[in-house]
Amino acid sequence: MTRAHAKPCIKADDLRARVHFCAETGQIWLHEHRMLLVHAEAQSSLRKELIDTLGMNRARGLLLRMGYASGMRDAELVRTRMPELSETDAFMTGPQLHSLEGIVGVIPIRVEVDREAGKFHCEFRWINSWEGHSHRRHFGTHHEPVCWTQIGYACGYSSAFMGRRILFKEVECAGMGDDCCRIVGKPIEEWEDADEHMRYFAPDPIADQLIDLQTQVVQLRSTIAEKENLPADMIGNSPGFRHALDLLKQAAAGQITVLLLGETGVGKELFARALHEMSNRRDKPLVAINCAAIPHDLVESELFGVEKGAYTGAQVSRPGRFERADGGTLFLDEIGDLPLTAQSKLLRVLQEGEVERLGDDKVRKINVRLVAATNAGLAQLVKEGRFRADLYYRLNAFQIDIPALRERRDDISPLARHFLEKYAAINGKKLLGFTDKAKKALVGYAWPGNIRELQNTIERGVILAPHGGRVEIEHLFLSRSEDEVQELGLDSDGKLDINGPTVGRALCDAVCDGAMTLDEVEAMLLEAAMDKARGNLSSAARMLGLTRPQLAYRLKRLQEEAATRDAAPGGAEGTT
Repeated sequence: MTRAHAKPCIKADDLRARVHFCAETGQIWLHEHRMLLVHAEAQSSLRKELIDTLGMNRARGLLLRMGYASGMRDAELVRTRMPELSETDAFMTGPQLHSLEGIVGVIPIRVEVDREAGKFHCEFRWINSWEGHSHRRHFGTHHEPVCWTQIGYACGYSSAFMGRRILFKEVECAGMGDDCCRIVGKPIEEWEDADEHMRYFAPDPIADQLIDLQTQVVQLRSTIAEKENLPADMIGNSPGFRHALDLLKQAAAGQITVLLLGETGVGKELFARALHEMSNRRDKPLVAINCAAIPHDLVESELFGVEKGAYTGAQVSRPGRFERADGGTLFLDEIGDLPLTAQSKLLRVLQEGEVERLGDDKVRKINVRLVAATNAGLAQLVKEGRFRADLYYRLNAFQIDIPALRERRDDISPLARHFLEKYAAINGKKLLGFTDKAKKALVGYAWPGNIRELQNTIERGVILAPHGGRVEIEHLFLSRSEDEVQELGLDSDGKLDINGPTVGRALCDAVCDGAMTLDEVEAMLLEAAMDKARGNLSSAARMLGLTRPQLAYRLKRLQEEAATRDAAPGGAEGTT
């Protein structure tokens, strides 16, 4: 059947009568289908963000498929709720619904619809296309048609109505600068270039590509770290970490002895290696030794070397760590465990720049930069007589404090992502990341073992997580006691703890115990937000999850209450 300028028998009022608004439940219904009333400008902004985020082609496919699903739902409505209409009039209900939904005005030019014979050929003119005008406003005049959601709707509606694949193409478009839009629809086999258009209707998951991009990011980070002469695992932007790193860079340019302080697992050896790589000794060896791991009677031979026959068991002459590090850097970890006899010899080596092997009277000149590290308080060891004061002052020429991981919580997430990418690559796994619950637990945990513990935890999680899935909290933290579970920010059942971290619980206790009032807590929050926003009301309101007028009202109320208290007899201490 061919109809030019077809006028459907169903009236627009009949369609509008099928729309129901329910203010009590916040729902809009078109027959049995729930609808949404969305601001065109908000939809336009979302469309722009999709294009900016995914690119033009991916956004086009996503919007086409979204429109296609909408068209299929409307076709289902027509098929089940309007059986009394003729075939052509029933089909034309779809364009009318498209207009009723505020998408575009539809003017039929040619309508040939015959489901029994499988024939379909339609042509429509669109006026006031929100999508075409939106695209033109955000991106300028385009070289191709851009009403993707609307084309998707036409294809989905017609395909569902006909029971076969129908492809509509936009041959004129407001987004291209045309006065209006014009579309033509036919079965896909009647289009020579159908495959070029139909490929956009196939789902296009980007998870695998995102994972591949993550791998590229790891490689880029490693490249950047190499350019800065930093180990790839040295990641962080927290103030304490950046301050320590800045001190390290300043010390690298000279030859001064550096003392690294920090708890076990904070990365002292990483800092020592970074210092060596940034210095002019990078082409010479870096020799590391853990003083706590060597028996006391062997420390001197390990550090200074030994001649054959110097003691029972010395079968060959052997250079010590100082000689092996000549021209480079010697890293003495856990130097607080060095025995006193070795301390006195170490002091002489540092002062004279020469060593004597055990059992030898020959003096050997050395040129070594010393980097020492300890997790113990050397000053306290000096007071206790367990560490030489003169050696302490010699070592403490340039001190760098490396903060514990619990003091740099902003760095936990990027470090966890880095280790996830690293161990996923090592184990040949593709993972989507962490679950929200796992993320919260990672940030909420105290990490007494610092970065070393975090690294081991993430490696275990990667091994246990399923290929293509996410790392869950159960993969990270195994066999935890109730106290340890609460440290993760979870309740006793392993659910996300609504009470939040320890600081939040302490604040709650202070209010409940009468140490503070709710008004005082509110005043503290408002004051802190205003200070952080530097007096900007809008910025402070966003921090607190308030609107600007709400924040202004609360501030005004607090000021009025303070003025009332000050005006009372006795000032702030006055009573009523």
